[in-house]
Amino acid sequence: MTGWIAHTIGCDVPIHFTAFHPDWKMLDTPPTPSATLTRARSIALRNGLRYVYTGNVHDEAGGSTSCPACGVLLVGRDWYDITAWNLHKGACSACGTKIAGVFEDRPGDWGRRRRPLSIATFA
Repeated sequence: MTGWIAHTIGCDVPIHFTAFHPDWKMLDTPPTPSATLTRARSIALRNGLRYVYTGNVHDEAGGSTSCPACGVLLVGRDWYDITAWNLHKGACSACGTKIAGVFEDRPGDWGRRRRPLSIATFA
């Protein structure tokens, strides 16, 4: 699949491999092992995709963005926390390579806090 994506759509398409966790009426299905997501990410990177992430598991390396040209950590992510920010005007601070996407000059500070939501607002 990731080979097809790289060839047909392009190498800059972000791909997320997200873990399943049993909940509510699907308690009989086991959670996705972290190793499965790490392996899928590794295959996608080998197939040329540049922005591949693991999600719904604790995996800082799998959730972070590195420069496809020089390998410098651009955006470090640990769950909802930003641990590194090495972008300047949408480019790698180390080598200047333009990074696919839209970025602010500085990271947000929302962190892990939850935000209240009223469903009635969207009805």
